[in-house]
Amino acid sequence: MRHKVAGWKLGRNTSHRRALLRNLVTSVIMEERIETTLTKAKALRPHVEKMITLGKRGDVAARRLALSYLMTRESVDKLFDTLAPRFGDRQGGYLRIIQGGWRKGDGGDIAFVELLGSEKVIEAKRKKSADARSKRADATRKAMEENQAQAEAEAKETEAAEKKEDKKEKKSKK
Repeated sequence: MRHKVAGWKLGRNTSHRRALLRNLVTSVIMEERIETTLTKAKALRPHVEKMITLGKRGDVAARRLALSYLMTRESVDKLFDTLAPRFGDRQGGYLRIIQGGWRKGDGGDIAFVELLGSEKVIEAKRKKSADARSKRADATRKAMEENQAQAEAEAKETEAAEKKEDKKEKKSKK
């Protein structure tokens, strides 16, 4: 029995669990909203909060500590340049964990992990993807119309060529 044992093992050995949490923290910082299981989300929270606290410190030592934990340099830059100023006056509680139902395959609890204040960023991403989707749909529709017009023109040309051949045949038979 694991009475009063802190933390989550997540069904992994130590190195695998550490790599998983590092990847999840990097993803939360880069994407500002991720979907994962509820247990992983709860295990993830203290690590993200520690990284944001390092970002708020802002000195070189904090940047090196964050760089040793996070997986990419871009995530460290985003942490120190955009996220730390956003949470400058806040004393913790930088994450929101929203339960989102159950996964279809195995019934695992799904949770959305997002940074507070990320609604604007997520909305901008949605708008950008919707614009890209509409541009793609317009381009596809335009290409289909051009292909249809070209097919109609080719059909008219072949029809006209057949009529000419029919006229020639009729004249040659006379």
